Amino acid sequence: MTVFLVGGGPDTAGPGLVAPFLAEVRAAATGRARVAVLLCGPAHRTWRQLPAARRVLADAAVDLRPVHLRAGRPVPAAALAGVGGVVVGGGVPGAYLASLAPVAAEVAAAVAAGTPYLGFSAGAMVAARTALLGGHRSGGREVCPAGWSEGLMPVTVAPGLGLVGFPVDAHTAAAGTLGRTVALVDAGTAPVAAGIDEGTCLALPVGAQDPADGVVTGSGGVWTVRRGGDGAVVTVRSGRDAG
Repeated sequence: MTVFLVGGGPDTAGPGLVAPFLAEVRAAATGRARVAVLLCGPAHRTWRQLPAARRVLADAAVDLRPVHLRAGRPVPAAALAGVGGVVVGGGVPGAYLASLAPVAAEVAAAVAAGTPYLGFSAGAMVAARTALLGGHRSGGREVCPAGWSEGLMPVTVAPGLGLVGFPVDAHTAAAGTLGRTVALVDAGTAPVAAGIDEGTCLALPVGAQDPADGVVTGSGGVWTVRRGGDGAVVTVRSGRDAG
């Protein structure tokens, strides 16, 4: 099954960008499909995402099931029961991961068994085996704007959902976070990492180990950072070819 990683929040995406996700949801459903839309954060901020999510995910054959997560509280078991798709919204990656970590194995098993996953921004970041949580300094250097650090100083990672095998960053071109993606590889956190622009989706088979295994759609690009063959050189590519 496919993991869809979008480099911005629902407000930066158009319906066409998520149409392949909805097509997989419909194809797997026996009857009317239900999709869990997980949104984490303070209620007054979380529900601001909901109108945009409803707009881009609108489909006559799909019922959306919004679930408000609170940081540090596990996802209620009932929230994922019987759903034909899982959507994880934008916000603070660490807050999402605190709620999703207790059910990470269940989410991974469901996706492997045929439930498509769509992550917007933070939802894309926590989908990785090694999830980037934020930060703006690495090796004593500033590697991206502090305003995109999620309140963290060092570039920080933690075990994620394990749906893909490489770290993911979001808002790359708009936020100037490419340096943070480079820092992940330069520090040895992973041999390859991806930064996804707003308005852009990287679609991959579950368990993919490299951005080159995916398909890029949308208005931006996917910035793939990988260590060179000599073990020291970091190379960067951007474009619709994720390799």
